[in-house]
Amino acid sequence: MATRVVVLGAGFGGLELTTILSEEFGSDIEVVLIDKGDAFIFGFSKLDVMFGRQMPDAVRHPYRDLLKPGVRFVQTTVRTIDPIGKRVVTDAGHFEADVLVVALGADLDPAATPGLIEGGHEFYSVAGAFALRDTLPAFQGGPAIVGVCGRSFKCPPAPSETALLLHDFLTERGRRQASSISLVMPFGTPIPPSPDTSQAILKAFAERGIAFVKDQLVKALDPTRKVAVLSDGSEMPYALFLGIPVHRVPQVVVESGLAAHPHDWVPVNKQTLATKFPGVYAVGDVNGVGTPKAGVFAEGSAKIVGAAIIAQIKSGTPPEPYKGQGSCYVEFGHNQVGRVDVDFLSGPKPTGTFQEPSTALVAEKAHFGKSRLARWFGPAHP
Repeated sequence: MATRVVVLGAGFGGLELTTILSEEFGSDIEVVLIDKGDAFIFGFSKLDVMFGRQMPDAVRHPYRDLLKPGVRFVQTTVRTIDPIGKRVVTDAGHFEADVLVVALGADLDPAATPGLIEGGHEFYSVAGAFALRDTLPAFQGGPAIVGVCGRSFKCPPAPSETALLLHDFLTERGRRQASSISLVMPFGTPIPPSPDTSQAILKAFAERGIAFVKDQLVKALDPTRKVAVLSDGSEMPYALFLGIPVHRVPQVVVESGLAAHPHDWVPVNKQTLATKFPGVYAVGDVNGVGTPKAGVFAEGSAKIVGAAIIAQIKSGTPPEPYKGQGSCYVEFGHNQVGRVDVDFLSGPKPTGTFQEPSTALVAEKAHFGKSRLARWFGPAHP
């Protein structure tokens, strides 16, 4: 009988893993890829839509276009996960697996920050970012805050990118002088593993008059008084609040016993991404391996798990340990993109190497996206 692999979540990790297994085994493997959504959207595309650089339909890549030998996509909601029996119950029925891979990402919890839903805007969900495409043009000026509400969040450069892109957006509309922009972050620098990247971002902030409020979280908004309350109890007035909500483990993962509580990411072996349950792996944002919550790291961990599954089926050599390496592109505004190459697990501490912003890296970032789409959806995919 063909090995049955069930993959929960069709983000970077799920798409890369199913591609690897299809390439290796074709129709000799049974892979079921499950996601509640109907389309894949790159995280960086949310900012493109939010700031009017792309149309919403242009950044949606429907899962119906997935045509891979040995892989079946099922759009449905996961209701229960049994990691001992490797059994999953969904609205579309139940699925039994020989290997179960949990790649359900991180959920957002805007309600965890009092006042955020009533008095601010979140831009980390697709719906939130797309809604801001219509909201931002109406902003006439005043204090604008980009604020992080929880210590662990997806794509660490994104808050800085948003502040820089907001500067460009308001400048193009003649509203920058009537506005102030502040970024509130729980770190001492924008990108802690890479001092060079952080310094370049802080320099860009200084040139544009963007305030960096370090080592703080936004704990609450008071919509009546229009103030953000920070973790030290201080307050900042706002006319526009763009929030990065508290992130949490999906409830179905908590209930499965894979994670102890909503803010305890799934523990895994840092070298193999295996959970404490035999034959069950966790890749991407849902795990606690110690890398940032970003697509490139989900893709990297999927490669390790894919190699492990191949080795298991073919009785081959296990893969090299996961190194937690990846490259993140950083939007600097002014049509310039930088890049930071980071290594989280190879050495005694995380390290990062920075490439200065350039138009060449704008093209490289575009190629990065197109190459993934071609790999996961096929070369004919636009």
